[in-house]
Amino acid sequence: MARLPFVDTHVHFNDLRDPRLRYAWLQPEFVHPVIGDIGAIQAQRYWADDFIRETRFTPLSKSIHVQSALGIDDPVEETRWLQAFADRLGHPHGIVGEVHLARDDASAVIERHLAFPNFRGVRDFGEGDYPRDPMWRAGFAKLEPHGLVACLDSSPETYASIRSLALAFPYTVISLDHAGFPRRRDAEYFEMWKRELASLAEAPNVVVKISGLGMADPDWTVDSLRPWVLTCIDTFGVERSFFGTNWPVDRLFSSYVDVLDAYEAIAAGFSHEEQVALLSGNAERIFRI
Repeated sequence: MARLPFVDTHVHFNDLRDPRLRYAWLQPEFVHPVIGDIGAIQAQRYWADDFIRETRFTPLSKSIHVQSALGIDDPVEETRWLQAFADRLGHPHGIVGEVHLARDDASAVIERHLAFPNFRGVRDFGEGDYPRDPMWRAGFAKLEPHGLVACLDSSPETYASIRSLALAFPYTVISLDHAGFPRRRDAEYFEMWKRELASLAEAPNVVVKISGLGMADPDWTVDSLRPWVLTCIDTFGVERSFFGTNWPVDRLFSSYVDVLDAYEAIAAGFSHEEQVALLSGNAERIFRI
């Protein structure tokens, strides 16, 4: 049976040998605050070429790269590097780059990113309750005129602030990355996450990226992922939900094919049209790829 095309909305490439780039999270001494030891993926390089080879027997059709360089002096250099892959190979079809939105140069950095045709969105690991910070919001206001998507790192404790942000900027699409990054898998936490997610989903410009679930569930099964995936879709609706893999980070927990098989198995109860929307159509529309 032919498999439906898949748009991967969350991938990371790197090259530790390139002096223009820096990856603080891929340094040997770095310990991930949720996963712990990530030595198995702290490779010298993971290019678009490597990703294409790794996924060539899957129905992957398009990809979106989300900021991987961390601690870099000039984040536009990562976009420049990624656009060269896109020009040569087609991947990534969309680029989400870093912009420090609270800084005075946020507007200028956005304009420089936009010189590259595949640039589609912004990520900024803000500190503290950053979605309520007036300076950060001043930078966030620069996204709407360019139709850029804001890909936000979050936790259930921050959803209320993100909801406030979304209501203040109703014409900017906010992507809740990694299903809002729930950190635990017990029943009490699930109910809290579900409650906070429902409140956030009241803002119609927030969409949910179902990705990276292995980070808090390293021995995952289809059944262990199912309630988290279906709650996202039930809460946001099919039209505001889509998938990503968080590759190669989630290679720590499974193969790429395993992740796609799980998504397809969980989505099997939806209509053909809804499956197409979840696996590719929504991502293509939201990120304009």
